[in-house]
Amino acid sequence: MSPETTLATLLYGTPATRAATNPTPAGGGMSFSEALNAAASRMGTTLEQADRSMAAASTGSADIQEVVEALTAAEMAIETAVVMRDRVVEAYQEILRMPV
Repeated sequence: MSPETTLATLLYGTPATRAATNPTPAGGGMSFSEALNAAASRMGTTLEQADRSMAAASTGSADIQEVVEALTAAEMAIETAVVMRDRVVEAYQEILRMPV
């Protein structure tokens, strides 16, 4: 059987399958990849704010309360990213354990 005649190859070009591989979110919200990109961007912004706050603290021009708040927000962002990474790895391992 050649690859050109397999069912998956024949169905992949249909509009229904293309819609499944590139879905639009229901209700006009963000897609999953857009949500992940937005979360990563927010995390980067949080870490940059913590860096700026630490730099200002080292020169003595920042309030210590602001520094603590920025570092706490950065810590929470990193912990959230680690938990998300662990969940993705766990889901991937579960998929690998599935019988075919």
